[in-house]
Amino acid sequence: MAVIPKNLHQPINAAYPDNTVLVGSVLPDGFAQFTPRGSVYVLDDTHFAMWERGSGSTNANLKDGSKLTIFFRNMALRESGVLPRGGIARFYGTAKLVKDGPLREQIYKGMIKPEQERDPDMKGFGVVIEVERAEHIDGKPLT
Repeated sequence: MAVIPKNLHQPINAAYPDNTVLVGSVLPDGFAQFTPRGSVYVLDDTHFAMWERGSGSTNANLKDGSKLTIFFRNMALRESGVLPRGGIARFYGTAKLVKDGPLREQIYKGMIKPEQERDPDMKGFGVVIEVERAEHIDGKPLT
């Protein structure tokens, strides 16, 4: 299991709207599907959380055990030296769907307000992503 570096927690959690996180998944035909997600945030040192409220292909193909890629870019972090080339960090992990219980509510409450306002009746569900790899754009591990 990989760790999400502490110095990236706040920038990732505050990414929306200027540096929206992209979430990549694999479609049944093998193509990659990347979608911007304002609801992604750092749950703890080894997990991301996100709220799934969509009705598109990412939602249709998301299940327990789905492999997901979190792509984060922030040029200011490159300029400050936190991230090298391109200000990019990639995280690879496995999804666990959270469709009921206290963790689902925690995930919803942990999102930024604009995302909560897009699903005020909590019709969506939570997703926890356990990070297996965390790396710079050049493939070197994040530290």
